[in-house]
Amino acid sequence: MGFLAFILLGLIAGAIAKLILPGKQGGGWIATLVLGVIGALIGGWIGGAVFNVGYDGFFSIQSWIIAILGALVVLVIWGFITGRKGSRA
Repeated sequence: MGFLAFILLGLIAGAIAKLILPGKQGGGWIATLVLGVIGALIGGWIGGAVFNVGYDGFFSIQSWIIAILGALVVLVIWGFITGRKGSRA
């Protein structure tokens, strides 16, 4: 998969992950791009290490699932890092 295709895959995977996960996540399209690309990298690494699967190509459903699941993991971790700072009544 080419570099630009991977960036596009990451952008779309990050946007889909933000739609799947409920709640308000901050960040604009650049944050979504970074989230998706990092998620795609992590998803590809975990998929290759644990399940022995990888990216087949841009139009492969396997690549999309790996990228979206990786982006969801990154979004959850990002939510824990930047999330609720505590509510004081």
